[in-house]
Amino acid sequence: NKTIMAARIAGKNIDKLRFDLSAAEIKAQTDELIGQLKATYDQIANVKEADRTFKTVVQPLVDFESGTAVLNSNLTFPQHVSTDKEIRDASTEAATRYSEAAIEQQMRVDVYQVFKYYQDKNEKIEDEQERRLLDRIMREYRRSGLHLSEEARNQVQEMFKQISAKSIAFAKNTNEDVSRVLLTEEQLEGVPANVLKGFKQQDENGETKYIVTMKYPDALPAIRFAKKAETRKIIDKCFSSRCKDENTPILEEVVGIRHRLATTLGYKTHADYVLEIRMAKTSETVQDFYKHLRPKLNALAQTELQAMLRLKKDETGAQFDGKINGWDFSYYDRLINEKQYSVDEQQIKEYFPLEKVVSGTLEVYQDLLSLSFVEVKGAHTWYSEVTAYQVFDKQSSQLIGHFYMDLFPRDGKFGHAAAFPLQPGCILADGSRQLPSSAMVCNFVKPLPDAPSLLKHDEVKTFFHEFGHIMHDICALARYSRWAGTCTEVDFVECPSQMLENWCWDKTVLRRISSHYKSGEPLPDDIVDKMIAAKNANSGLLNLRQVFYGVYDQTIHTQEHVDSAGIYNKLKEEITLSGAQEGTNSAASFGHLLGGYDASYYGYLYSKVFSADLFDQFEKSGIMNPAMGMRYRNFILSPGGS
Repeated sequence: NKTIMAARIAGKNIDKLRFDLSAAEIKAQTDELIGQLKATYDQIANVKEADRTFKTVVQPLVDFESGTAVLNSNLTFPQHVSTDKEIRDASTEAATRYSEAAIEQQMRVDVYQVFKYYQDKNEKIEDEQERRLLDRIMREYRRSGLHLSEEARNQVQEMFKQISAKSIAFAKNTNEDVSRVLLTEEQLEGVPANVLKGFKQQDENGETKYIVTMKYPDALPAIRFAKKAETRKIIDKCFSSRCKDENTPILEEVVGIRHRLATTLGYKTHADYVLEIRMAKTSETVQDFYKHLRPKLNALAQTELQAMLRLKKDETGAQFDGKINGWDFSYYDRLINEKQYSVDEQQIKEYFPLEKVVSGTLEVYQDLLSLSFVEVKGAHTWYSEVTAYQVFDKQSSQLIGHFYMDLFPRDGKFGHAAAFPLQPGCILADGSRQLPSSAMVCNFVKPLPDAPSLLKHDEVKTFFHEFGHIMHDICALARYSRWAGTCTEVDFVECPSQMLENWCWDKTVLRRISSHYKSGEPLPDDIVDKMIAAKNANSGLLNLRQVFYGVYDQTIHTQEHVDSAGIYNKLKEEITLSGAQEGTNSAASFGHLLGGYDASYYGYLYSKVFSADLFDQFEKSGIMNPAMGMRYRNFILSPGGS
């Protein structure tokens, strides 16, 4: 029956989403959305005092949020995935315009006074979700400065608008980046043949050179395998300079505006403003977290660094410079795995063709969470290579949601790996439940006519991680869209997916998701044993990199005027024990800083503590125990942020 249903809707929309809007339609529908937004706030503002109840004051706002979330996605998602620059530009403009309009409405004193009057009535609200919703709305008003003078409110509104517009521009610049270097085959000595085969070629002064773009499938393996240090240095300089000219001033301006906004609102720093509503609560908590963690990691990292330096000395001889430079780390990290643990990344990749990783991972998730996935051939999507699926509850056979997968890089596309919630699972104004839809957008190496897409084990973990976010969205049963799926506290949102990365180290699971691209054989036990033995190789140095990103984030967000490159390069050398190249600024492409993780990047390590606690329950019961999987689905995934 599910297969028949999927066949019937092939070529049609599997949800309410539209991916074929023209630039003109995006502009017109943005006007409509902004009109609906203003009409909703006007409606609330006009409620008479005697009539102010939850139903007349609060409900219209959440009905608008739930009812227009899909339209919002239709207008703003194309900036990340469309192949048409005109569409991407129109979508970026839509995001900017709507954000400005939303800020203006959020800053309306007349609407705030209606909410304040209703809250002060102390009407008894029996429903816990409704009480929580009102509390959160009033908290947002307080944190937007609605209690301040008119002059201060106007300043706050303008600062919110500037931050939003500049953040959207920052992301657009990153997505549109076309940085690349041209290198000869000799310069790329050591880079595997299957990687070289994926590079386009270009003639330069009669010499054939490889085009190495700064997209992950090109740059990362090139810098990890290139034997010549000078080649690695060239790639590293280009990679670390992405969007430097465009985004450095944007980042530094936003940091300054955020600081001024925070102090206007009564906070000491932007970090204090952000952390007030995180699980950590205060910047002191985050500082203490790093204070206790760094010495433990440092002791381990120093030992690991010495092992890397010995390798480098043996390899470079008289040219040994006594340092592991930024462009050296990935190369010697790989050599440590090869020489100390006999882990051959290229050999392991042969067992992870993308097609098998996808099918095997979907099987694991279906068994673990008691779900059933059905691919919808020919469904309406934004690109020919995108696949679409329906999700059914295995026990009831009820359709519960949809997801899309867009797995390969292309020009103008979002350049990292992420899950985009497009249609939130929530209750609509008419009382019906809207089913969730979510998109997994990644950048794995694209298959060639004579070679499949082969994933490193790290990339397999990335796939497992991002698909975990998809499941968080799909299993959502929250009432309100603002708490659907991954709309949790920012320093918790990574926890469920981090927990699921553990499945990528289990022998049984690895056999299910691996299949040699020639022989079809699953990953042999002896290779798995070597991988597990090397699991924590260089973990001190690798975790110090995560500490560095978090400390950098906290550092710039406790100041008003920053030299983003100077602070980045100083802290990188101090914390990670390997420096950055002069004249570069990796912060200019550090999307998290302007993408919702500002003063919150610490959450990646912070939430790992909770993910370990969650995984402990699966270890005790068996990691493929469907009963424990349902507990996880019901108690962690379904509530979302509610």
